[in-house]
Amino acid sequence: MRRADPADAPRPVVLVVDDTPEALRFLTSTLEDAGMTVLIAIDGRAALDLLKRVTPDLILMDAVMPQLDGFETTRQIKANPAFQHLPIIFMTGLTETEHVVRALDAGGIDFVSKPIELDELLARIRVHLATARVAHGSQLALDTSGRPALAVDRAGEPQWLTPVAGAMLERLFPGWSAASGTLPAPFAAALRQLQASAPAPGARVTVSVGERTLEAGLLRCTPAAQWVFRLSERHEGEEKTILAAQHGLTSREAEVLLWISRGKPNREVSEILQISPRTVNKHLEQIFEKMGVENRASATAIAVTTLTR
Repeated sequence: MRRADPADAPRPVVLVVDDTPEALRFLTSTLEDAGMTVLIAIDGRAALDLLKRVTPDLILMDAVMPQLDGFETTRQIKANPAFQHLPIIFMTGLTETEHVVRALDAGGIDFVSKPIELDELLARIRVHLATARVAHGSQLALDTSGRPALAVDRAGEPQWLTPVAGAMLERLFPGWSAASGTLPAPFAAALRQLQASAPAPGARVTVSVGERTLEAGLLRCTPAAQWVFRLSERHEGEEKTILAAQHGLTSREAEVLLWISRGKPNREVSEILQISPRTVNKHLEQIFEKMGVENRASATAIAVTTLTR
């Protein structure tokens, strides 16, 4: 595994809301090739439901959809103070000035016309992601002030940690001190391994400490290149129970989702659980249906959010 390179950064998470399968496939492929993690929702109501469980870094919103169109969906999203920082870019073939004004009035930050010019779309996405991260930085500091959180630089060296995080680590790693200016060796190694994969916000890493499991979930990478993590700890087996109860899954489905959320491909999940890859796929189909999502990235993002609350 390579060390984290200065050019590495967490993969931004983009939610694409569109009722056209061809457009979803096209945008998913384009954005993933550009180094982004893509969540998808096939209509406005599905998008609102997904946002109850996970917050992306940016939304691409189709304006014209049946039932709940993009304008009303955006108004409902922006009515929630938690999403005031969330940039929404409209995509539509409607090009009249009144439609542009309507999109901006609803809470959109930008507007791209169909057929979409890929270079223009990617450029706009990158600009708005950078702006949103700067604007959201101060709020992030407030959100983590009373919680177990810490930040490391690109090389995995600690930059700061909250008192709650320091107390948690001192309890889990006897002999280690928050005043040492380092992190406990097993935990530091796990964080560096995660950084080397250029993960998206929501990615997490776990370290077994006796009968406890220490988990670090990536919140985001700040403009100052600090990787901010939120910490939590659980008893062995507790995570599976939480996923099963929260999302109405069977015990086996919860196990599959847990390993998927830890970044394991289907082949490795089948080996870990000693079931066939085909069975893993069937479990994933049931998981997607029960969670009301369309793809693996969405299920993973929701699972990570569930376990880091």
